[in-house]
Amino acid sequence: MKIHLTEDQKKALELMHDTTRDSRVCDRIKAVLLASEGWTTQRIAQALRIPESTVSRHLKDYFSEEKLAPENGGSESRLLAEQATELIEYLTANLMHTTVQIVAYVWARWQVTFTVSGMTKWLHRQGFSYKKSMGVPHKFNADKQPQFIETYTNLT
Repeated sequence: MKIHLTEDQKKALELMHDTTRDSRVCDRIKAVLLASEGWTTQRIAQALRIPESTVSRHLKDYFSEEKLAPENGGSESRLLAEQATELIEYLTANLMHTTVQIVAYVWARWQVTFTVSGMTKWLHRQGFSYKKSMGVPHKFNADKQPQFIETYTNLT
């Protein structure tokens, strides 16, 4: 299958091939470039170690829609926008120590189920991060602390 690409199109595809990190996109770009050089789908499939039907689909997708990226963008959010905003405000105001507590809160509040790993990913996408809380001695007395420091410095 001989296809025609301009020099600008070839340069743009080669630049995209050099800069992209997704090997699936790279395979699609290589298939298009090799087809423009006169390679058959069978030779392209053999060179890229992918099925011939996949090469044909990549070429068809590129020429019908100029599609190079696969369509796997995840799923829709389980929380509505208002619920997500409310949860972010709640978590900002209230400290929750574990993701399990957050999952339980979301279930109790809106009857929406999350796995712990799913909630962790959602929290990271929203900009939250885990910070280990600092322990405070159980016999700590803020009033006696300056007195102790003064006594300790007098010893040295």
